[in-house]
Amino acid sequence: MNRKATALALLVAALSLGGLAWKQMQTPSASSEITVYCAAGLKKPVEAAAMQYEKETGTKVNLQYGGTGTLLSQIQVAKRGDLFIAADDGSLADARKLDVIREVLPVALQHPVLAVRKGNPKGIAKLDDLLQDGIKFALPNPEAASIGKVSKRILGSRWNSFASKASVMKPTVTEIAADVTLGAVDAAIVWDSTVPQFKDTEAVEVTELSGHSEKASAAALSFSKQPSVALKFARFLSAPEKGGPVFQQHGYKPAAGDKWAAKPEMLLYSGGVNRPAIEKLVQDFADREGVSVTTVFNGCGILCAAMKAMESADSPKFPDAYYACDVCFVPPVAEQFPEAVLLTQTEIVIAVPKGNAKNIKTLADLAQPGLKLGVCNAEQSTLGYMTKAILKTSNLLDSVMKNVVVQVPTADFLVNQMRAGALDVAIVYKVNVQQVSEHFDIVPLPADKAKAVQPFAVRKDSDYRNLSHRLLAYLRAHKESFEAAGFVWTGDSAPVPSDKLDIPPWLKQ
Repeated sequence: MNRKATALALLVAALSLGGLAWKQMQTPSASSEITVYCAAGLKKPVEAAAMQYEKETGTKVNLQYGGTGTLLSQIQVAKRGDLFIAADDGSLADARKLDVIREVLPVALQHPVLAVRKGNPKGIAKLDDLLQDGIKFALPNPEAASIGKVSKRILGSRWNSFASKASVMKPTVTEIAADVTLGAVDAAIVWDSTVPQFKDTEAVEVTELSGHSEKASAAALSFSKQPSVALKFARFLSAPEKGGPVFQQHGYKPAAGDKWAAKPEMLLYSGGVNRPAIEKLVQDFADREGVSVTTVFNGCGILCAAMKAMESADSPKFPDAYYACDVCFVPPVAEQFPEAVLLTQTEIVIAVPKGNAKNIKTLADLAQPGLKLGVCNAEQSTLGYMTKAILKTSNLLDSVMKNVVVQVPTADFLVNQMRAGALDVAIVYKVNVQQVSEHFDIVPLPADKAKAVQPFAVRKDSDYRNLSHRLLAYLRAHKESFEAAGFVWTGDSAPVPSDKLDIPPWLKQ
């Protein structure tokens, strides 16, 4: 073969390999698989949903069944796997204490009932009927089965009386339900969703049990090496178009999960002041979840105006979550964001170049002749709106605004202009200059007017409401990132209804 022929052959081979590499990059790996620990009572719907998921995505789901407590012990010892599907909230609380789970996605709701033979031949109508002579009943083991743990908690001091009279106690809800079907016992305490899975049985609702609802949930294991793959299956299980109908078909009440998408695209609106604290966190969250999060940073006046200008919250451009610079910019969109978590706070301050050559000591000093002052725009930003309100209540608005040479949507523009020497002074958030403190001195403003509180809110009708709440939970789990950016952390507090937010009268819109 001559040199030209050899070169041509190598080129063709290289192009072929390049095409193959490109194809592999574009095609999801069919060999990916996850390991899922699943409570025995949830076997039928989870198994059916997993088969459907494998067909649609090519991801293999390896399922291991057992009593919830037993599975939790296995997980703690093995420290392997991707998802834990528990039948009750208490088991998830135990898993959290052991630090073996992270994100939790509810998939179904259920409550305890008495399972009896079809037609209820023993006439069992209430819990105490189990203690009558001639009645044989089964109980789930509280050390192994979630229904057992829940039953023991509900019965309280009466548990020992029932446990001593029980004919049998078994580790899974399916085993004791099978005993009812076979006639080995007359009744058993099971989940309401378990009864339809067994022929010739029916449920008896009793007051002591029926008022106690529990969530069956899929939780990502903290040591999963592929959390995005695990969470994708969890989202599939909870989605109303995917896992929801499967759970319903098997007698469960589906939880209200997010709309299904192989890779959800979430939209977050955020005030510019929050950017240093959350930008990397949001990207880390998106990578872990295997989703896309587009964050629009801007002045809150601009963000609220954009939301109000849309014809409806159904617009694909309407944000799923909103992280404002202060609570005073929640009321304009409170209808869509009915509650908020107050994550952080920061002060509004006067920033001057190091050395304070203009001798600025008070707000009134900003009115001195010839000063080049920068502020944020009151129509476009929270900081601008609050600055105007502070000046107005201090009777300094007209005298100070005469010195304003620039008004911008976010304070980072002011910091850059000061560093370039275009401004003598600016009114900014404290966090805007803390990271570059070697260039600036800070002059405090009156404490009763200079505090901005940053609320995070989730849109009530978002297709990705649960995903947005998980983003909020992720942010709340990284307090140190906010403190490193200079914020004061307040994110451990309970959510506040938007119409109950504490907004000073001088800041109400």
